[in-house]
Amino acid sequence: MGLFERYLSVWVALSIVVGVVLGQVFPTLFSLVASLEIAHVNLVVAVLIWVMIYPMMIHIDFAAIKDVGKKPKGLALTLVVNWLIKPFTMALIAWLFFDVLFARWVDPQSASEYIAGMILLGVAPCTAMVFVWSQLCNGDPNYTLVQVSINDIIMVFAFAPICALLLGVNAITVPWQTLLLSVFLYVLIPLAAGYLTRKLIRGNGITKLGKTLKPWSICGLLTTIVLLFGFQADVILSKPHIIVLIAIPLLIQTYGIFALSFFAAQRLRLPFNIAAPACMIATSNFFELAVAVAISLFGLNSGAALATVVGVLVEVPVMLSLVYFANRNQHRFG
Repeated sequence: MGLFERYLSVWVALSIVVGVVLGQVFPTLFSLVASLEIAHVNLVVAVLIWVMIYPMMIHIDFAAIKDVGKKPKGLALTLVVNWLIKPFTMALIAWLFFDVLFARWVDPQSASEYIAGMILLGVAPCTAMVFVWSQLCNGDPNYTLVQVSINDIIMVFAFAPICALLLGVNAITVPWQTLLLSVFLYVLIPLAAGYLTRKLIRGNGITKLGKTLKPWSICGLLTTIVLLFGFQADVILSKPHIIVLIAIPLLIQTYGIFALSFFAAQRLRLPFNIAAPACMIATSNFFELAVAVAISLFGLNSGAALATVVGVLVEVPVMLSLVYFANRNQHRFG
C-alpha cells in the first residue's frame, strides 16, 4: 500500500475537518457549487467522481472472464453475498436502527435519508480498493480480477433495480430517471472508457497509467469529501452524534457480512488465496458510486450523502482489521 492508501482514514478525517471549517467560513461558495447541476446531477461532483472511478476501471480486464469456470465456488460465494444477501441485510439493519432504535434521536425525514444512503452502500460491491485488500491477504490476483469484472457487469444491470426496490420498500420516493442516469454516468461510461483504454494501451502501459492516475483518484475522493462535509457543516456542528449513529449500524453490517462469508468459505473448503479475496469483495463497498448516486438522487447536503461519506470513514480501518484477522486465520483453510 502506498502512503495515501495506508493512511486513507487519516486523510478522510482531515478532509472532514477541512470541509466543516470551509463550510462555515465560505457558505456562499458552497451554495454556488451546489447550484451547478443538470437533471439533479451536480457538475462539479460528477467531474470529481469520474476522476475517482476512471483509474479503477482501466484495471478491469474483461478477457479474464473466460477463466471464470475454473474455480466457481469462490465466485459463487461473492455473487450470492453481494447481490442476494448484503443489500437486504443492510436495508434491514438501517431500518432497525433509524426507524426503531434511534427513533428518539433522529427526525423521520433525516432517518429516511440515512437509511437511503446506507442502502446505496449495501448495493454497491467494491471495485477498486478490493485489489488492495486481496494483495494484503496474498490473494490470487487473476481470480480477484475475474470476480471484480463479473461484479461490474452485474452492477450495470442490477444496481438500479435493487436500489429502487429497497428504497421503495422503505417508503422513499425513487426518481428512476436520476437513478438510471447515475448508473449510466458512474458505471457504464467509466467501464466503457476503461475498456477502450486497455484496447489502446497494451502491456506495462496500463500499469504505468494506473500509477500516474492513482494520486488523482485519491485527490478526487478527498475533494468530494471536503465538499460534502462543507455542505453538511451546519448539521454536523449542531448534531455531531449523527456521525456516531450512522457508523454503528455500518460497523455491525460490515463485520456481520464478513463473518458470514468467512464461515461459508470454510464450509466450501476454498483455498486461502481464493477465500480471502472472496470474503473481502463480499464485505467491502464501492463507496465512490454510493456517494455519487446519493448526491444525484437526494442532493449534496442530504442525509443520504452524509451516510455514504461516513461509509468512507468507516470502511478503510474496518477492512484493514479484517485483513489482519484473515491472515491470522490462514490455518483454517486448506
